[in-house]
Amino acid sequence: MASFGEAPAGDAAKGAKIFKTKCAQCHVAETGGGHKQGPCLGGLFGRTSGTAAGFSYSAANKNAAVSWSEETLYDYLLNPKKYIPGTKMVFAGLKKPQERADLIAYLKGATV
Repeated sequence: MASFGEAPAGDAAKGAKIFKTKCAQCHVAETGGGHKQGPCLGGLFGRTSGTAAGFSYSAANKNAAVSWSEETLYDYLLNPKKYIPGTKMVFAGLKKPQERADLIAYLKGATV
């Protein structure tokens, strides 16, 4: 598995489309947005997994204590259930490095 450091440059506009089609059903990106089936992703970067106030996380997500960064998110998005065994997230992942890089580029701006 290639690391984020070896990932292609991300395109935020393409990432916005990926978010809309693959993530928005369960997540809100903007800070201050409400939780859906998944937690609001506002303030994601630098936050520890399982700590968004008001969301009921799995014990696995809380106990993983992942500090979300471009690097950890890139690895997580490949296969969430493998990265955090026992997570409630039902998303299969993004196998293409370019799609992960694009989504992260979008999230870096949208979740501030």
